[in-house]
Order: sequence, then C-alpha cells, then structure tokens
Amino acid sequence: MTAEFTEFIPSLPEEIALECLTRLNYTAHRVAASVCHRWRELLHSRDFYYHRKRTGFTRKAAVLVQSIPVQSGGEKPVRSPSYGLTIYEPVSGIWDRVDPVPKYPDGLPLFCQVVSSEGKLVVMGGWDPASWEPVRDVFVYEFTTRSWTRRRDMPSSRSFFAVGAVDGVVLVAGGHDENKNALGTAWAYDIRRDEWAELARMGEERDECEGIVVGSEFWVVSGYGTESQGGFKRSAESFELGTGEWRLAEDAWGVSQCPRSCAGVGENGGFFSWAEFDPVVRVGACGVDMGGWTLVTGSEYQGGPQGFYLVEGKKEGQKGKLVKVEAPEEFCGFVQSGCCVEI
Repeated sequence: MTAEFTEFIPSLPEEIALECLTRLNYTAHRVAASVCHRWRELLHSRDFYYHRKRTGFTRKAAVLVQSIPVQSGGEKPVRSPSYGLTIYEPVSGIWDRVDPVPKYPDGLPLFCQVVSSEGKLVVMGGWDPASWEPVRDVFVYEFTTRSWTRRRDMPSSRSFFAVGAVDGVVLVAGGHDENKNALGTAWAYDIRRDEWAELARMGEERDECEGIVVGSEFWVVSGYGTESQGGFKRSAESFELGTGEWRLAEDAWGVSQCPRSCAGVGENGGFFSWAEFDPVVRVGACGVDMGGWTLVTGSEYQGGPQGFYLVEGKKEGQKGKLVKVEAPEEFCGFVQSGCCVEI
C-alpha cells in the first residue's frame, strides 16, 4: 500500500493532519467519517475522544428530558405530554433536539434516566408511554454518528433509581420494583462491553433517590424505605469503584424534599437543593452541572412558565446568581431531568 493511502491528509505530516481533524466540530464527524476508512476508524475511536478532550476541543452541553409542545390548534391537549431530548450548548447558545429513539418515536419512556459517558448519551428505564408499564430498555446515542443503538436490557425492572457514570461505567442503585418495594441493590453497566455486573448492596433501601458523581465517587442521595414512603432520608451513600464498597454519610441532605434532579454539590462538597436557591426555580427545579456553569430550570409557581438560568461555579445559598437564558419557544417545556455531555 502506498503512502498516500495511509496518510490522514495527503502531503501533510501525520501530526498536523491529526490536529486538523481534532479541530472538527462534532457536528461534522458524521460527514467526515464517510471520507475514508481511516478517518472513520479515528473519529469513532475512544482514544480520539480523549485526545480531543485533553487538547480542549470537546464541548460541554446540557441534555434535557423535556416535554414536547403539543400542536393542538388552540385546544387543550387530550393526552399526557410526551418527552424528548433537548440539547443546549451554553458557549454557542444553540438549542437543538436529539433524534427520537427508534423504539419510541412519539416520546421517551416516562421518568427514564439519562447519563453520559465518553461523549455518548445513555437512556435507560422508565415507563412505556403507552402502557405505563416499567421497561428495562437501554439505548446509547452516538453524537458523532447521530445514531441510536439498543443495548443489553437492565437486569431487572426498577423505577425512580439513581444513576451516574464513572470511567466508562454506568452505575445504577436504589429505586423501587414493580411491587413498589424500595431497593437497596446496585448494578454497573460497562458501555464498551455491553455487560451488566451486580454490585454490593447499599446499607439502606432508597426509593426516589438521586445519583451524583463527585470525582471518582458515585453518591446516592436521600430516598426513602418501603415503610416510610415520602419520608426522605437525610443520609446519602457513596460508592468507590476501586474498593467496591459503600460508605454512609449522615446528614448529607439537609432538606425534607425529594432530591431527584434538584440536588447540587456545593463548594464545600455538601449537597443542597436548587429549589431553595432562588424563588424563581422553587417548583420543578432541575440542575445540570457542566463544570464551570450549572444550567438551572424551574418555575416560580405551580403551572408557571419554565425559566432557564445559568449559575457560575458550584455555589450554595446566598452565593452566585442566576443569569437568565432565553430559550426558543419550542424549547420552553417542562424539564424532568438532565445531564451534562462532553462531546
């Protein structure tokens, strides 16, 4: 094989050609991958993703599970709202909709969980939007190819569980089973191998808990047991992949409300509720940590318009302030949950 067929870009040194490809925006990857076999292998490789991340050419965006406006000609909607995936890039100010999951073209499973890992988006669990039965589906979205793949199902049905991702592994814990029994079990899903592995049980059952990753630790915040429905715990548990053990932290959640979607991490490492950060987001608050900024959504009152705000850094209480973000009308629906994806 001659040199011209092995070079990334003919007549350019390999390292310069690599830097040119590194600077491509992820939205151009699908087209670029069709140029040649070598470009496709590079653009789809895990090593290339981490090279782009090390050199500062990835972009952080918020992915939101958001209600889709119903076009009803002025009449009230006759069915429950459907949910899709909205992506918002703070740097560019671009709002967009992720293509629907092929199995659910009319709306995501209700209360499904979303998490990102190595530039990929993972959607799992929830309730079938037609039957409201819990599902075990797992789907992975590749932003570079703009395509969904179905993966191995969750080992068992569970609803309102905590989820997080550490080093290419998605961690799932808590929630409740089909009989409304709170769960203390936990599982790990390896995205690259498409394999599930059972983890040690948490010390306590935790339904309607929230998952937060801090460094290399996966935290499961609050939740309640089977016999104390709605009585949210003040404690949290953290899991370290290296040791495979859970550690209990008392008084980690200082409020009595549900932590789902609204739990944030303060400067001192403690947890707080975005619903208590400012009155304009006290109803249906959702916070998506994007490193230097957090996207916070919510309403001032029940049924009020959805507001979108950016908060610089990881601030608590009186520190920091909300900076309003103007969202296009088609992206002003209620935000159920979200995650940050680095693409």
